[in-house]
Amino acid sequence: MPQHAEEQASRWLATLSARLAAHDAEGAAALFRPDGFWRDMLAFTWTIETAEGAPAIAAMLRDRLAATGAVTLTLEPGSARTDAGVTEAWFRFETALTRGRGHLRLTDGLGWTILTAAQELKGHEEATGRHRPRGVEHGAHPGRQSWLDLKQAREAALGDTEQPYCLIIGGSQGGLALAARLNRLGVSNLVIDRLPRPGDTWRSRYRSLCLHDPIWACHMPYLPFPENFPVFLPKDQMGDWLESYASIMEIGFWGSTEARSARHDGEGWTVEVLREGKPVTLRPTQLVLATGMAGAPSMPELPGSAGFRGRQMHSSAYRSGAEFAGQRCVVLGSNNSAHDIAADLWEHGAQVTMLQRSSTTVVKIESLMQFGVGKLFSQAAVDSGITTEQADFMMASRPFRLSAAIQKGIYDQIRAHDADFYAGLEKAGFLLDFGEDETGHSMKYFRRGSGYYIDVGACGLVASGDIGLRSGVSVKRLLPDGVELSTGEVLEADLLVHATGFDPMETWIAKLISPEVAEKVGHVWGLGSGTAKDPGPWAGELRNMWKPTAQQGLWLMGGNLAQARFYSRILAMQIKARQEGLVAG
Repeated sequence: MPQHAEEQASRWLATLSARLAAHDAEGAAALFRPDGFWRDMLAFTWTIETAEGAPAIAAMLRDRLAATGAVTLTLEPGSARTDAGVTEAWFRFETALTRGRGHLRLTDGLGWTILTAAQELKGHEEATGRHRPRGVEHGAHPGRQSWLDLKQAREAALGDTEQPYCLIIGGSQGGLALAARLNRLGVSNLVIDRLPRPGDTWRSRYRSLCLHDPIWACHMPYLPFPENFPVFLPKDQMGDWLESYASIMEIGFWGSTEARSARHDGEGWTVEVLREGKPVTLRPTQLVLATGMAGAPSMPELPGSAGFRGRQMHSSAYRSGAEFAGQRCVVLGSNNSAHDIAADLWEHGAQVTMLQRSSTTVVKIESLMQFGVGKLFSQAAVDSGITTEQADFMMASRPFRLSAAIQKGIYDQIRAHDADFYAGLEKAGFLLDFGEDETGHSMKYFRRGSGYYIDVGACGLVASGDIGLRSGVSVKRLLPDGVELSTGEVLEADLLVHATGFDPMETWIAKLISPEVAEKVGHVWGLGSGTAKDPGPWAGELRNMWKPTAQQGLWLMGGNLAQARFYSRILAMQIKARQEGLVAG
C-alpha cells in the first residue's frame, strides 16, 4: 500500500509539473476534483490565498504562472500513505523565486487539496543552518570591533542616524517572532511597545493566568522551550521567556514607547512616537501592527456608573483577587478571562457571581488535549516523530472550508466523552453552545467576537454553585451598592469586572493612522463564515492577517504562539521580497 501510494502521488505531481511548465492552467486544474482546493502561501500568489474549486484553481494559475516562472515539484520519499481512500503525500518545490514545501491529498486519482508554502527566497535565505554567519575573522585586524561593540553601535544608531526598514508595534510573541525572522533575513527592524520590557504584555495580566495551549504548540521560532518547562506555562514565566528571547535573538526593542500617529506618503511611513516621554519621529518603509488579535478593551457605558461606590474595571486591568477577600464581586461575561478571574476571586475568599449574557462554548483542557490539538502538539506526537515544524504544516494543509466538518466531528466526540460535565453545567443554569454550526471553540477562535472558555477549573466551581451564576441576563444599571439586572434582581457588589472582550483590531488602524485607512483595509480577522459575529462574504483565509492589506506598506501580525511561529516566516519573506524589489508594494 505505501508503495502504491508513493507511485500514485509521484505520477500526479509529475503530471502537474508538466502542465505547469506548459502554462496549461486548465489542464492543471483538470487534475483536481471539481470541489478541490489549492491553498497557496506566497509561492504563486505572493499572499495567503485558497482557490476553491477547479475553476478558481484555473483562474489563479492563469493569472500567476507567467510571474511564478519554472516550477518543479518533487515527492518527499517515504511520505505517501493511503487511508480511507485518501492518499496523502508531502513534497518539495521550487519556483523562480522561492523554495518551499507542500502537501497533497488525492481521492480517486484527483487532487482534493494541495498546499504550496514558500519557505525561503532564493538568494536571500535566512542566516541559519548552512547559511549561519561566521561570526569572526581569525587573525590580527587593527581596529577590530567586538560583537558587543557592533551590537551597541547598531542599537545607538537605530531610530536615530539609521531608520529601520520595518517598524513593528507590539512587543509580545507576534512582534518578537517577526523581528527574529527579519533579523535572519537581514532586514533592519525595530520593535516598540508601550510597556517597558519584552513580554510585559503577559506579565501585566491577571495573577492566575496560564497558557491554555500546551507547551509543544507554543515554541517560538529558532528557540524551543527547555525540556523541563511545564506543559502549561504561567504568564510570568512566559513573560520572562520572551524577554530572554528578545535578548538572545538580538532584537532591537524600545520599551515605554507609544506610537502616537502614522501616515504614509506613497513611499514610506512617518510615525510619531513618544519614547520615555520624549518625541521621536521614525520613517520606516514597512509598518507592522503586532498588537494581538483585537483592539482596545470594550468597556460598556452603564447607567448609574458615576454613582456606583464600588470598583469597576475591565478584565485587562484585573490583577489579583487578594485585595477583594470577603467582598461581593460580580463578573460580567463568560469567556476565558471571565472564568479565570471568577476562579481567582473565589480562591481569595471573595463572594463571586458570574453574569452570562449569552451562551458560551466550553471545552475541558484535558479533552482538547485528547481529541484536538494534543494529537499534533504533545509529547506523544513528539515521540511518534511529529516535529513542531511538521505539526505546523499539518495544520496548514487543511483548507478552512474543510475544517468545520473536521471540528464538528471532534466536538461530537468531546460532547459524548464529557456528557456528565456538560450536564452538570446545564443543571447549574449555564447556557452552552458549540457554535452556530456545532464546530466548537476551534472554529469560533477564527471568527470575530466569538466567546469560548477552555476549562482549567472554573467550571467545577460554577457547577457546584461556589461561583454564583445568572444566565441570560444583562446589566440594566448600576446602583450605589450593587448591580441591577435586566430581570429586576439586584446583586450587591463591591467590584464589577467587565470581561466584555475587545474592539475589533481595525480600531487600532483608525486610531493610529486614520478612520479612512481602517475603512479601506476593512475587517481584520474572521473568515466571513456568515455566522452572527463573522458576516460574509466568505474569505477562505483570515482577513488581512499576515498578508498584504489594501494600504501599501501596512501589515498585521496577530494570533496565538503557534500562529506567531508559523506565519512570522510567511510575513517576513513578504517584507524581505519588497525590500529586494522582488515584489512590488
